[in-house]
Amino acid sequence: MTATVDPRRADKVNRYKPVDSGNQAGVGDDLMPDYMNILGMIFSMCGLMMKLKWCAWLALYCSCISFANSRVSDDAKQVLSSFMLSVSAVVMSYLQNPTPMTPPWQSI
Repeated sequence: MTATVDPRRADKVNRYKPVDSGNQAGVGDDLMPDYMNILGMIFSMCGLMMKLKWCAWLALYCSCISFANSRVSDDAKQVLSSFMLSVSAVVMSYLQNPTPMTPPWQSI
């Protein structure tokens, strides 16, 4: 009987070492939810104040990305308030002018 050869290479094994967050500041921090949260707030304010529907929809898109990428340890109130602000921007822009949205590059 022939012995089967183990295909695993013991010299290529790398053991998992968890990253110590206290040692390396900034490593592993994903700032995209924060950036999308800020962009969502900016676009929703532009949508509310300037009555731009495309800004309001872009704010809703940024808020959804921020909500989807947020961590459990993040402040849920801030993410939820940004999401509700963008929803209110979309609703208010259509309550003020119920006509369908035209692209910004199209002349009326």
